[in-house]
Amino acid sequence: MATIPPKIKVLLSGNERLQKLKEDFHGKYGQMPLFYARAPGRVNLIGEHIDYCGYAVLPMAIEQNILAAVSVNDSQTIQLANTDSRYKDFTVSVDGITIDRENPQWHYYFLCGVRGIQEHLSLSSLAGMCCVVDGTIPASSGLSSSSALVCCAGLVTMEANQKSLSKVTLAETCAKCERYIGTEGGGMDQSISFLAEEGTAKLIEFNPLRATDVKLPDGAFFVIANCCVEMNKAASSHFNMRVVECRIATKMLAKARGVDWQRLLKLGDLQKELKVNLDEMLELLEEVLHPEPYSREEICTTLGISAEQLCENILSTNTQHASHFKLYQRAKHVYGEAARVLQFKAVCDSSPANAVTQLGDLMNQSHASCRDLYECSCPELDQLVDICLKAGAVGSRLTGAGWGGCTVSMVPGERIDSFLQTVRERYYVPDARRSALEKQSLFVTRPGGGAAIFIEE
Repeated sequence: MATIPPKIKVLLSGNERLQKLKEDFHGKYGQMPLFYARAPGRVNLIGEHIDYCGYAVLPMAIEQNILAAVSVNDSQTIQLANTDSRYKDFTVSVDGITIDRENPQWHYYFLCGVRGIQEHLSLSSLAGMCCVVDGTIPASSGLSSSSALVCCAGLVTMEANQKSLSKVTLAETCAKCERYIGTEGGGMDQSISFLAEEGTAKLIEFNPLRATDVKLPDGAFFVIANCCVEMNKAASSHFNMRVVECRIATKMLAKARGVDWQRLLKLGDLQKELKVNLDEMLELLEEVLHPEPYSREEICTTLGISAEQLCENILSTNTQHASHFKLYQRAKHVYGEAARVLQFKAVCDSSPANAVTQLGDLMNQSHASCRDLYECSCPELDQLVDICLKAGAVGSRLTGAGWGGCTVSMVPGERIDSFLQTVRERYYVPDARRSALEKQSLFVTRPGGGAAIFIEE
């Protein structure tokens, strides 16, 4: 795999979307773009909410992506426009970039990528830019539209300032800088956006970041279906609450084992520290944590800290209000899901005759764990998963952060047409709003390529 994002020469006459973006750019700025940048969305096949706990995940890039047309100038400003009229134009001085995490607008995600690259490269000044952004990833759908926008902006900033960074460095930098908007993610979305390759899913591992090809079984298709409930991670505290619950569970388990709990933040790091396997971590969890929610007082007493120290050192900005924490359930999901990822890869590698059935079972177990232990599903997602299984999927689960967004289903090739028809009739057609969104909400996907720069020939 090439270590830096590819630069591809393209004939725009053969690409309707790039041609239209070029026209939009010219109409907006009265000039032609210098280059284009692409960053894909992704679907996570298995491994939900465990990247920020230090565990491997198994996503693939999808064909839907964020595309930007860019020109470079010495205006000392960054001008942003979007082909979707819901997203307003924005202009900012290159030395006045600020990100308002209380107000997660589209342009702030773009500026996260700009600022991340600027800080990583220690650039005292940035090139001025005009950009028009076009996206085909449904927003707040669990397919990583926001992270793809951050990644696209990072790639644009690198290219506009005539620098070169590896895919791994870009992924790590973009994962870190998305936190400017308040999302404490783990790096899966940015990693697959840069490290994806056409035709293969990837096992993404962290510390150090690396990606391994995972060949998916022949004869099975992956279908994405959007439940049409939107969830913006940066605008709600659900996501960061789960990060915090896993952090506290790590510290409580570490304390019980006599390990230096103050420096440990991730359940995966604790496992490394104890040098035990995932089954042993699940045993430790049963022994140490109780299923009833923990109060602030119980956590403080167990760790020997004050309420102020809990707020300052452990809780995040938008979880300061929390009074109860489900530590047992969250940690049980993480350790179980981490094991399912490794089992999923092992089945893909050994490719037994019943591989599709085995993988489907793992996907179903994953959804049950997300629903019951991690509580990141919603009634619409559960209904959609149920419809997908009855329509012929061997496995179906929520994908992405949850609380809305999409399901991913594994469907044998011979059932694909009847599957799509049944899901359409049972989930989309009866509801006018869903029916209107159906065309971009239900589709078969295959592993797509990663982020790239395009230059017109």
